[in-house]
Order: sequence, then C-alpha cells, then structure tokens
Amino acid sequence: MLPYVIQRLALVVVVLVAVSMLVFAITAILPGSVAHLILGPFAAPEQVKTLELKLGLADPLWLQYWRWASRLLAGDFGRSLLMDRPVYPLIAEAFARSLTLALTSFVLIALIGVGLGVIAALSHNGPLDHAVSVGTYLGIAVPEFFWAIVVILVFSATLGWLPASGYEPLSAGFWIWVQHLIAPTMTLVFAHLAHVSRLTRSSMIEVLRSPYVVAARAKGLPERTVVLRHGLRNALLPSITVLALDIGRLMGGIVVIETVFAYPGLGRLLVFSVQSRDLPTLQAAILVVAAVYALANLAADLLYAWLNPRIRYGRNVA
Repeated sequence: MLPYVIQRLALVVVVLVAVSMLVFAITAILPGSVAHLILGPFAAPEQVKTLELKLGLADPLWLQYWRWASRLLAGDFGRSLLMDRPVYPLIAEAFARSLTLALTSFVLIALIGVGLGVIAALSHNGPLDHAVSVGTYLGIAVPEFFWAIVVILVFSATLGWLPASGYEPLSAGFWIWVQHLIAPTMTLVFAHLAHVSRLTRSSMIEVLRSPYVVAARAKGLPERTVVLRHGLRNALLPSITVLALDIGRLMGGIVVIETVFAYPGLGRLLVFSVQSRDLPTLQAAILVVAAVYALANLAADLLYAWLNPRIRYGRNVA
C-alpha cells in the first residue's frame, strides 16, 4: 500500500498545482479592476494606476503567479484586498465552520443513507422498499434551496423551534450553537441522502443474490451475520466513492445553503470573494476546496482496499 499512497499523494500535489494555475489565470482575466473596487468608482486614473503598480497588478501574469505561489508554499496565503486582513485566518475560521457543518451532515448521511439502503434491499419490492424509493426520488428531484425554504417555513416560521439563519460560536452556549446547526444540517441531509441510499440498495440487492451469500445462508449462518459481514461489507464499496465525493461537495458545494441560512462558512466566503473581486481570498478558498476533494478521493481508495482484501494497489496481480 505504501507505494500507492505515495503515488496518490504526488498526484494530489500535481492536481493542486494545476488547479492553482487555472484559478490564478481565470481570476486574472475577470472583468473589472481591484484598484477601482478599493479606491471607489470615482477615483482618478492616476490613483488607480499607482495602486495597481503597488499591488503588482501591472506585472506579467507569470510573475504574479510565481510571487503568489512562492508565498503560498511558505505558508503565506496573502492579504485580503478589501478587508485588509491576512487571508489565512479568514480561511481557517470559515473552513472550521464549514467542516463542522459538513462532518455533522456527512455522519448522518452515511448512517441514515446506508441504513435505508439496507432496509430497502431486504424488503425488495415490498412496502418499505417502495416508501424508501419514493422518498429518495424526492430527494434527487427537489433542489437544495427548496429544502432550505421548507425547513425555514416549518421549523422556524411556523413552529419557532429553530433560528431561521445566522451562526453562534460554541462559546455562546452548547444548545445555542447546536440550534444554529440543525436547520442547515437537515437541509444537507435531505439533499444528499438519496444518492447514498439508492446506491446502497442497488449494491445490496446484487450482493445478496451472489453465490457466496447463498453459500453462507446454506451453511446455516445467522441472517444478521450474512447481511452485515458477507453482504454489507461488499455492498459498501460503490457507496464509499459517493460518500467520499459528498465530503468534497459538502465542503465546497454548500454555497446555496450557507447563503440561505447566512452561515459564515467557506461557501459564503467564496461568494463574497467573487462579488468583491477579493482575489487572494478567492484563490486560497478554491485551493482549499480542491485539496478536500483530492484527499477525499484518496481516502475512498484506501477504504476500498481495507474493505476488500482482494484489491492490491501498487502491485501487479496475476
């Protein structure tokens, strides 16, 4: 496994370098000028030009990228052009909030999604199977913002159980902190649950019909052992890929949820950076999202090998 892990980590580095070059090139050709945003639309052209020279925006693109990448390798994410703050603390704060929301949602998605998939497979073509199928179809068909509106209308506006938006740190009190997490977490679970449950159901049905499961039942093994040890372990292999990709989506793809609930996470910071053309913040945030995606895929491949000993990475199998 060690050669494979080293190879994949090297590939992660290559991907991040390519992403950094692409992001830097795209953000550099965006319309508008950062100097105009900082100085205002009525700034004199001489002031704008002076500020562009000071920020290095008039230098060749390759030189700007080299300076930025060199600082990044040294741990310097740059400085926010509009907030006049180092980018690293901004990214760290937003990442920690998004990570809390993403991990909470991920655990619930994994547990509930796999559980519903197993239940549906064991009652194939039965009432429970049809009920789970209808629910998952709704989850796939309905967009995230609709679930967010439903959660706000039901649990905030009607019942008054949860705050409609905002965020409170843990220092404000554990229950207050949890209350502000429940609504966006529920929305993310509704939106991503369907893919995991549907894939687990399909894989579980196929595995339960396989010869080794039939043989395990013929030996008289308890049904629980057959389902969990021989069935679920192999049926989880396709679901792991979806769950790994969900980690990346939950970290970088929750822009809508964080915007609707005014949750100050990485997604909302990305939106603010795009709207305000805060290039250092935007570039660093996208790199963090890309790193999460790449590492999540690496974790998925390693879990594949752990769940299925027949898989051997890094060597030839006859």
